[in-house]
Amino acid sequence: MKHARTTLALATLTLLAACATQVQAGVEPAAPGFLFGLWHGFIFPVAWFLSLVMPEVAVYAVPNNGGWYDFGYFVGIMFFGVGAHGGGRKVIYRDRVVREKRDRVIDHE
Repeated sequence: MKHARTTLALATLTLLAACATQVQAGVEPAAPGFLFGLWHGFIFPVAWFLSLVMPEVAVYAVPNNGGWYDFGYFVGIMFFGVGAHGGGRKVIYRDRVVREKRDRVIDHE
């Protein structure tokens, strides 16, 4: 029953999100496009910090030209900016011996 309620809630939220539209005053053809979105996504961490201490700094350009700016912003964050650092990379050393409690040795061989 809990699974069905969760699925119904997610379906309802998805349908409501599909009804959302962008205000026409926020979209202008001559406004920042893909390249500015790419740049703004790349500098997002710095812009976010500055926006906390300087009210005239924003992390997102409004108005912009719509979908292309959004796509550039996403690519800037994910591939060039914050998201580009590989997340949880782990280095595995094969020549180490790890000792647990009670002097039990765990070896890789």
